[in-house]
Amino acid sequence: MSTHTIKVVPTTNDSIVKFESTEFLVKNHSYEFKNIDDAKPSPLAQQLFYLPFVKTVYIAQNFIAIERYDIIEWNDIQDEVSAQIEEYLNSGKPLLPDEKEVKKTPVTVYAEATPNPAVMKYVANKKLVLASQEFKTIEDTEAGSLSRKLYQFPFVKELYVDENYISVHKHDIVEWQEVTNQIRSFIKEGIETGDEIGVSKYTSGTVKQTGESMDLPKFENLSDVSKKIVEILDEYVRPAVASDGGNIVFDSYNEETQEVNVILQGACSGCPSSTMTLRNGIETMMKDMIPGKIQRVVAING
Repeated sequence: MSTHTIKVVPTTNDSIVKFESTEFLVKNHSYEFKNIDDAKPSPLAQQLFYLPFVKTVYIAQNFIAIERYDIIEWNDIQDEVSAQIEEYLNSGKPLLPDEKEVKKTPVTVYAEATPNPAVMKYVANKKLVLASQEFKTIEDTEAGSLSRKLYQFPFVKELYVDENYISVHKHDIVEWQEVTNQIRSFIKEGIETGDEIGVSKYTSGTVKQTGESMDLPKFENLSDVSKKIVEILDEYVRPAVASDGGNIVFDSYNEETQEVNVILQGACSGCPSSTMTLRNGIETMMKDMIPGKIQRVVAING
């Protein structure tokens, strides 16, 4: 059984706080409960309504959001609520035993071109994974998963999945205009029927958020320079390349040669402009932010 760890996340609405789990809570639906009677499908939601300040409970993919009445401040009670939610989720009790009153969230998927002509990005209106997944071959996929089913298309070479999108890297045997809509419809149908992406058997690179959960060196065990490199990639580079359907993660740092090795993922892998991005963008940034410690940034798979 998966272990849930809850993190308190404020929202732009002062009356609403999100309690995010490290695991998925529900896959294909979201729920909104306005009172204890409305919350009958969820024992946890009913339990939360016994707290006098709870106005509304929302259950979504990996979080529970609670709207409070204006009789208390979240800072006074959010830790206790977080502990209560975490204890329930780890108790093995069902979160939603009765799904007859399900409110389905319509699934939409759209295709988006990337700077890499071999890669198309498919964006969904819902979270697909909690941590990025890279599939280099069909052998990296789990049986019955959406990632494995995508490999039934002979032109699919690699997959990269992060947050709410799938980057599909194709072999050069078809043009995108021939297959884009087919793949989009296939992914949409898979999400609607509850197919999971699955956990990849392939791991590479270190990022601050997920390094501890992967079979990789932990962020805390890296040298000070390596930690700074990871933080730069994580804070400044990943958000930018994610918009193009890719990722760049840290592999290693050589203190003698002052060379940084990185791994390109998704649309960044094999992209014609990746070399220019590394040298004119990332390398320059690291030299400025870690003066005297960086000579070169090299993609070991580029």
